[in-house]
Amino acid sequence: MSKPAHHSNAYTDNSFASSDLKTILHSKRANIYYLSHCRVMQKDGRVLYLTEDDKANLYFNIPIANTTSLLLGTGTSITQAAMRLLSQAGVLVGFCGGGGTPLFMGNEREVFVEWMTPQSEYRPTEYIQGWMQWWWDDDKRLQAAQIMQVARIEFLRSVWRRDKDFKQHGFDSSNEHIASLLDEHKSQIMLQDSAMHLLQLEARLTKALYKLAAQNTDNAGFTREHEGIDKANSFLNHGNYLAYGLGATTAWVLGIPHGFAVMHGKTRRGALVFDIADIVKDALVLPLAFICASENVSEQEFRQECLNYFTQYAALDEMFEVVKGLAVKTDWEV
Repeated sequence: MSKPAHHSNAYTDNSFASSDLKTILHSKRANIYYLSHCRVMQKDGRVLYLTEDDKANLYFNIPIANTTSLLLGTGTSITQAAMRLLSQAGVLVGFCGGGGTPLFMGNEREVFVEWMTPQSEYRPTEYIQGWMQWWWDDDKRLQAAQIMQVARIEFLRSVWRRDKDFKQHGFDSSNEHIASLLDEHKSQIMLQDSAMHLLQLEARLTKALYKLAAQNTDNAGFTREHEGIDKANSFLNHGNYLAYGLGATTAWVLGIPHGFAVMHGKTRRGALVFDIADIVKDALVLPLAFICASENVSEQEFRQECLNYFTQYAALDEMFEVVKGLAVKTDWEV
């Protein structure tokens, strides 16, 4: 994302108490930072990043109280003092490669992600306790996965119906073909009898959306490849990682460990993060990746567009509401 407008080499001696750092709810926070070739440090109670140019060292402030996650790319370092402040503010930190992908500290495969989460034990207890009351029940866990998939469809339908830029590029949920596709998929969700079948249904819809997006943006011959070097594949990877950051933040803030997934597998590392991220990925990241690739924008410009859309359509709020609703749900079908 773009650098904050204000910067200087000198800061006042004013510092913040840790109790002042959590003034903005995580669901309302607007910032995800990707940094490369800089040093992250603490100075006068603030977290800054230092860059070097030919004439001077430049410091830029990171507003940690309004930040969900921090991605540290190529050529970065971070001090222990900065990590302490980030932890106090509840900011998740991940190390990643150039351009925001792939994330390190995980498996060699692109889809496994782990985050360095603040070690606070003073998070809410009602959500994890409610989650665990039904999580061990296979039928209820499947119902939870189905509810998340329905939320994914309805969020996509809402965004594509409202966004003028998306509609100009053919991403319009009021279009007869797209409406029929979504309705058909939604009608099949509750008919699936296992998480595996639900995953297969999800894959079929995503494949259909990729085909639609390729047609809308004149990207003939597109094939989804996580290791692909074309811009559409690269942007999809990049945007998905940003969504994973929001998903990880949601699960951590609500106190639900990332392993207690409902669809991506009970033994898959960080699987709940993928479950949560799926709520917004197809609605926002997918069309933006294809549109930005067709317009040949830079990676930084694409990243900024993703962040703008996450904020504009309250993606983090949507994630929180769906997960909180499931955690306290009591009216399960029997």
